[in-house]
Amino acid sequence: MSEKPWPVMSIAEAHARLTAPGAPFEIEERVIRGVPTRTWKNAPPTLRDVFLNGQRFKDREFLVYEDDRATYDSFGRATIALAHRLIADGVKKGDRVAVIMRNLPEWPVCFWAGVLAGAIVTPLNAWWTGPELEYGLADSGTKIAFVDDERLDRIADVLPGLSGLEKVYVTRHAGAPATPRTERLEDVIGPVNDWGRLPERAVPDVPLDPEDDATILYTSGTTGRPKGALGTHRNMTSNLGASGVAAARNFLRAGEPLPEMDATRLPQRVTLLVVPMFHATGLSATLGPTMSAGGKIVLMRRWDAEPAMRLIQDEKVSSTGGVPTIAWQLIEHPARANYDLSTLLTVSYGGAPSAPELVRRIAEVFPGSQPGNGWGMTETTATFTSHLGQDYLNRPDSAGPAAPVGEMQIRDPADGKTVLPAGSVGELWVKGPQVVKGYWNKPEATAETFQEGWLRTGDLARIDEEGFLFIIDRAKDMLIRGGENIYCVEVENVLYDHPDVMDAALVGIPHKTLGEEPGAVVHLKPGGAATEAELRDFVRARLAAFKVPVKVAFWPETLPRNANGKIMKSELKKVFAEELEQA
Repeated sequence: MSEKPWPVMSIAEAHARLTAPGAPFEIEERVIRGVPTRTWKNAPPTLRDVFLNGQRFKDREFLVYEDDRATYDSFGRATIALAHRLIADGVKKGDRVAVIMRNLPEWPVCFWAGVLAGAIVTPLNAWWTGPELEYGLADSGTKIAFVDDERLDRIADVLPGLSGLEKVYVTRHAGAPATPRTERLEDVIGPVNDWGRLPERAVPDVPLDPEDDATILYTSGTTGRPKGALGTHRNMTSNLGASGVAAARNFLRAGEPLPEMDATRLPQRVTLLVVPMFHATGLSATLGPTMSAGGKIVLMRRWDAEPAMRLIQDEKVSSTGGVPTIAWQLIEHPARANYDLSTLLTVSYGGAPSAPELVRRIAEVFPGSQPGNGWGMTETTATFTSHLGQDYLNRPDSAGPAAPVGEMQIRDPADGKTVLPAGSVGELWVKGPQVVKGYWNKPEATAETFQEGWLRTGDLARIDEEGFLFIIDRAKDMLIRGGENIYCVEVENVLYDHPDVMDAALVGIPHKTLGEEPGAVVHLKPGGAATEAELRDFVRARLAAFKVPVKVAFWPETLPRNANGKIMKSELKKVFAEELEQA
């Protein structure tokens, strides 16, 4: 530890040094869709360049999953082979290619194959039900889909209605192809451990530009239906600078020299990736930066704390996290002392509310590691602010400052225009190269949310004098359960479909590790006799499991409303707060 006073310079001075001409995170201004925007001068121009950066490390291991191991070279051979197949299938620049599978080594192959073919790659939530996946495939106009065995079973019944979906490639499926439109992915690239035997081929010659459309990532919408956030190559690659500059800033704030930044001369960083790659956090904030720097990604079939600790020990994992749940379970597991977790350098998370004591516990339990969190949205392509190390310890209730290419304002929620002074609580608006173009095929929602380069986040927040962001509440009626967005209207609408339910509302129940869980409060119709178990089963049959209320409370009369007729959810939350106090 340095004995210098901390910090030795302000956030603004650190950013000025890191972004000056000739500095590693140099900034230049570009006009993007008519709006002057600060951008990273040295960021990879497109996702193809991120792929090519990874190919500098051919002999390094890139992907580890159970008994499957792939080097950068074998991953590259499989990806390029699949990209050529997509082009042979008729995929043209701008066509949508969906990836719907759990975290498997095949996931990044399918994603980057779509990128290299010039497609707009559309990762869909692997936890969605068949009807939810049908909506995502139809709304995006997907032409080719890549799925695993579980997802194929889930969409089998809805495939006949998806006339625009020309072909489905399925991986890890034991049975015969389900339909004439279904092919085995292994028939194109083989099993993971054989990828290195594929012939070496050139990357397809498809012209790509930083402002070309690259991805559609679905997020919750104002009507309860998910909206597709349309991201460009620049949106996706801007995360590389955002993650790097936060670490460099900490060295300067501590009065230490900047470390070596050439990834080819550094030890390989190993990340245990346990958040889904279909999330902006898993894809944009983790997979892309790791690949560009030649890191290794270790995957798990599902999160389980003790097997995770074994992987951290055996694979010498240097970073993990994603949501607070993961950090809490590592800290509190009774078997933690049985494993060598000393290689952990970073335990970071975002995507859910986290208790301020979590950062202190990480520092106590993993003294060699840096705790980290941040704030971002699907619409900001993940990371917008980053909070690490000593800054995080000093402000454990903050989400940190914005990356220097980003701008933040707190505006009066009433008019969406008046910029409020530092320390004021209002609605957070952000601008930067991370902010997506808009919503796919939803011009009205786009016009409402994206204005003159600024994104209206819907979050209530304040920013202090030094630029640290503090999220106060979500103006949007949405819950976040362990990183998963739950749009209240969607669950409430399902509850209203039950014949016994007259009134329904979904509220958040605080949870130590998940941040919050969904709880429903319902008022039954006269003579209605639905039970808690019956209502939970009713929702479970229609929505993904993470959206199912963990508790259902029964209200004796119509739910309380204010003068405008809006349900007073603050009153309803007290039902579950009282239960927690009595427990």
